[in-house]
Amino acid sequence: MPRHALGHSAVRVSELAFGAAGIGNLFAPVSDPQAEQAVAAAWESGVRYFDTAPHYGLGLSERRLGAALRGLPRDEYVLSTKVGRLLEPADLGGGDDLASGFAVPATHRRVWDFSAEGVRRSIEDSLGRLGLDRIDIAYLHDPDEHAGQALDQAYPELERLRAEGVLGAIGVGMNQAELPARFIRETDIDAVLLAGRYSLLDQRGLDELLPLAERHDVGVVIGGVFNSGLLADPHPGATFDYRAAPSDLLARALDLKTVCEQHGVPLRAAALRFPFGHPAVASVLVGTRSAAEARDAAAMLRRPVPATLWSVLKERGLLPTAVPTPREAD
Repeated sequence: MPRHALGHSAVRVSELAFGAAGIGNLFAPVSDPQAEQAVAAAWESGVRYFDTAPHYGLGLSERRLGAALRGLPRDEYVLSTKVGRLLEPADLGGGDDLASGFAVPATHRRVWDFSAEGVRRSIEDSLGRLGLDRIDIAYLHDPDEHAGQALDQAYPELERLRAEGVLGAIGVGMNQAELPARFIRETDIDAVLLAGRYSLLDQRGLDELLPLAERHDVGVVIGGVFNSGLLADPHPGATFDYRAAPSDLLARALDLKTVCEQHGVPLRAAALRFPFGHPAVASVLVGTRSAAEARDAAAMLRRPVPATLWSVLKERGLLPTAVPTPREAD
């Protein structure tokens, strides 16, 4: 699988990234063997970039991902995790964490902390859960309500860790495009993990963020290319941004699916390939909870997408005419 440099860093990521929220029991339980098999299938499919976070399953995702990766050659893959939420032990009477989206016991509570000390502790705690020798990329995770502290305290600490060689690259991971654009303007980040804001249904990342990233040589990893499910399988009841999709978006997704199928392309394949039309995009990240999903994502990304498909989507008003699309021959 092709790899691309992540902005101006020395880190190189595979075109497809393994998003490990699913093996942290996102919405529904996944067994330890299923999680291990999902990572193994991704590896066999050529994936060499794996992303996790303390938030995912109250550390379960990090523990499972680390266990699955420990037997693999460390220099052959890239690992990212996130800072901003510390996990504190909590006695919540045997409840679960489903209110935060994860089917795990509520053994800990999340504490927002974008202080310099919090960043150091978060990295140390993550290394302990992962059981690995290093983290390649650290993202500031969802600092929406904490922009001041993230810019003034957390970012400088990550920069120090990068200078010390503890981290290979630093960035910000969010599901909005405006604040990451500010980070590009005001800091020396290497990467942005942008979730859901650059897809066949939502191109808000193109308004400012992606052009800025290209000018500043910041690598962009696109998450949420299926917009939480609607572009994977559009049907009544499908979700967009984790809520039932509005009727107009469902209709548009069905139209996209029809045009794709007329060109012999599964909608999932077009959704995965679309972000690579922009030169700042280095990788697409797909949340994966099973071996079948890992293999499917890799197979879909490898499917040829004819250039005429993008032209027809623009002609029919399903993509803006100014949106850059991959340059692939018929």
